[in-house]
Amino acid sequence: NAFGRSDQLSQRTLMRIAELFDLRTFRIVKGSIEEPGPGEVQVRMEAVVICGSDLHEFSEGGIGGRLCTYPMIIGHEPTGEVVKTGPGVTGCAPGDRAAIEPAVYCYRCEFCLSGCYNLCANMRFYSSPGEPGFFREYVNVPLESVLRLPDQIGFAEGTLFEPLAVVLESMKFVPLNPLGTAAVFGAGPIGLMTIVMLRMRRAGRIWAVEPVAHRREMAKAAGADVLLDPREVDPARQILTDTGNRGVDVAIDCAASEHSTNLCMDGLRSGGRLVITGIPARLEVPLNLHTARRKGLAIYNTRRSNHTSHEALELLARHPALFHPIVTHTLPLDRIQRAFEMLEQYSDGAGKVVIRPQA
Repeated sequence: NAFGRSDQLSQRTLMRIAELFDLRTFRIVKGSIEEPGPGEVQVRMEAVVICGSDLHEFSEGGIGGRLCTYPMIIGHEPTGEVVKTGPGVTGCAPGDRAAIEPAVYCYRCEFCLSGCYNLCANMRFYSSPGEPGFFREYVNVPLESVLRLPDQIGFAEGTLFEPLAVVLESMKFVPLNPLGTAAVFGAGPIGLMTIVMLRMRRAGRIWAVEPVAHRREMAKAAGADVLLDPREVDPARQILTDTGNRGVDVAIDCAASEHSTNLCMDGLRSGGRLVITGIPARLEVPLNLHTARRKGLAIYNTRRSNHTSHEALELLARHPALFHPIVTHTLPLDRIQRAFEMLEQYSDGAGKVVIRPQA
């Protein structure tokens, strides 16, 4: 009957959305599925992993001086399947498995024209205020944002491509000589993948600084040689003791906590390199420039990723045993509140937690 057909049409054109509508509070709402426009691809979300910046937005209402605007849709590390293409789209078809780049570049500013897309002056970034993210069932994105997800990578594990691309960007500032020494502060997912990459690049000795016990164990499995709990020891002093008061060649701050950057500098050798990959939750954090000056340190900031996404997908396909264990939990969309609370509390041995919008 007509009422039945209308109801079926409604079911086909509505989707579920996980909406962050207040501090520490998600709700599941319904929203319309719009047709893809010219040059756009409609992707059914199969997996979206929770990023550390998502967690800051959930727990603290913002990150790095950027405040949440409620209600908003966050999530920016997705994979899915193409279901429709808009006018003018070629080289992409329904059924294709996709990894989605969350940043949309203008390709015409001075930074894009010089190849520095991660510095685009007109960048749009999905999951920022005014740009809804991916914790929903369907998303329309520009064709340029769609990368082919290799068949040997599952949707859940494929979500690691975006944070791994950021780690690979940070590695541009870490030209370690064979047997060079490194310290990684923070063994969350970014820190764990940083340790994996340092080991793949034949770092000689790697210190991992992490207060959460199960994450220290994950750091050991990823390739760290020395595990330090900053609640029990001064990590910089211990690193100096371990290296005969020399310090490490490179320190990578994946924690970006109140004191981690200064601890990194304290543990570095003179002439060493500090790479800041994590994003501080606070607008300002302490920075002891006198330590940096006296030691002649070089300080590098990692700004998202640039030309590293394809390499990230290749690494995930070639070395699944190194990266896939970082994904520890998979939960359906209607349990997103539980997923964020688990990460906030560091409970249940959580590493990367994946949300399945279709489950």
